[in-house]
Amino acid sequence: MALFALWPNPLTFVLAVLVIGSRQLGLAILMHDGAHGVLMRTRARNEWISQWLCAFPVFADTIPYRHYHLQHHRSTQQPDDPDLVLSTPFPITKSSFRRKMIRDVTGQTGFKQRRAQIKAALGESGEPLALRFATFRRKLGGPLIVNAVLLALLSAFGRPHYYLLFWLFPLLTWQQVITRIRNIAEHAVVPDNDDVLRNARTTYASFLERAFVAPYWVNYHVDHHALMYVPCFNLPKLHALLLARGYGPQMEIQPSYLAMLRLALSKPEPAALPA
Repeated sequence: MALFALWPNPLTFVLAVLVIGSRQLGLAILMHDGAHGVLMRTRARNEWISQWLCAFPVFADTIPYRHYHLQHHRSTQQPDDPDLVLSTPFPITKSSFRRKMIRDVTGQTGFKQRRAQIKAALGESGEPLALRFATFRRKLGGPLIVNAVLLALLSAFGRPHYYLLFWLFPLLTWQQVITRIRNIAEHAVVPDNDDVLRNARTTYASFLERAFVAPYWVNYHVDHHALMYVPCFNLPKLHALLLARGYGPQMEIQPSYLAMLRLALSKPEPAALPA
């Protein structure tokens, strides 16, 4: 954002969107650590920072996410896994993936998700107004307060439009792209749904992948499932320990995100119908 303010041009704008979108995913990853109770040492500090500094800025909520996510850990890749819908469709065709990427990068996916979020927060039309207001405040009060503060800060510096350009736009576009890639990498096309070391995946990430696609060691996912109360910054150490103990051959590991996508996009294209 600062770079664009100094040198406003299409290249610095795109770079800002990529960096900020990846940091927005980073906030969601830190919220994830907060949901596991390992973001901060004390419970009160963990809950406050996870909510107000990590979840609310990206219109998320640690508390409902915690219940949902712990069920995912209890039932990884099983019929009652709430995340199973993210991995079941794979492998898919390259053309299907291309359509998904177009929807993500153009903001269609993000807009659809935010619209559904607002609709859920507004409650049912037949409910009393007081109940609907309470539901809205509970579901979106925190995110709206934090985002209003962010807008006010940017306005104080004479850049209110930066909130749209460099917060909402990355959130609705690049953050959606890399969230999809993250979801695919973690559980799609895993070799064994019943083995804790093979029903999740660790994907080795280059410097650029860590910068723009996989922040805060999110790529060490099989390691996270093996010991879910290890904070994200210690996952590389846990991975090295598991390899040193001889678990490497049993673990689902891919050498890069490109290699992972080759697996996930390996479904053949349908044969063309005869003319």
